[in-house]
Amino acid sequence: MIEIRDEKASDAEGVYRVVSAAFGRRSEADLVEELRRAGDCVVTLVAEEDGEIAGHVLLSRMEAPFQALALAPVSVAPARQRCGIGSALIRSAVERARKDGWEAIFVLGEPGYYGRFGFDAAAAAGFTSPYAGEHFMVLALGAALPVKSGELKHARAFGGKR
Repeated sequence: MIEIRDEKASDAEGVYRVVSAAFGRRSEADLVEELRRAGDCVVTLVAEEDGEIAGHVLLSRMEAPFQALALAPVSVAPARQRCGIGSALIRSAVERARKDGWEAIFVLGEPGYYGRFGFDAAAAAGFTSPYAGEHFMVLALGAALPVKSGELKHARAFGGKR
């Protein structure tokens, strides 16, 4: 049985392993660590199964014309992919952000996948970002976005794409 819960400090090593394995490289796992060190993590959840970390999702601070978060990365251990763990993590993170009063979440990803959760590239088109394009999407956490344009800046850990 999978349990979605808040990440604890003791999960850091397991999260690093899962994120690295999910992407087949360490850069996303290093990003998670940099976001943690900088204090830019707002929501960090893990999927735990039989005492092991099977997945992880992170929402980080960003500068926007309203209260917005960046979704990245979403990671699931390769042996557990395509079992609904990533979807459960995303839904839980979205619900937490909504409950905590955030107004939107931005993501860079596959529109066919993230569209299932309500992320919309057309709604993000008015925002200036190094990530702007057909794969850059936003999810309004209320009835609508407070504004339809403006400049976005991701946390410094994202490097040159700030």
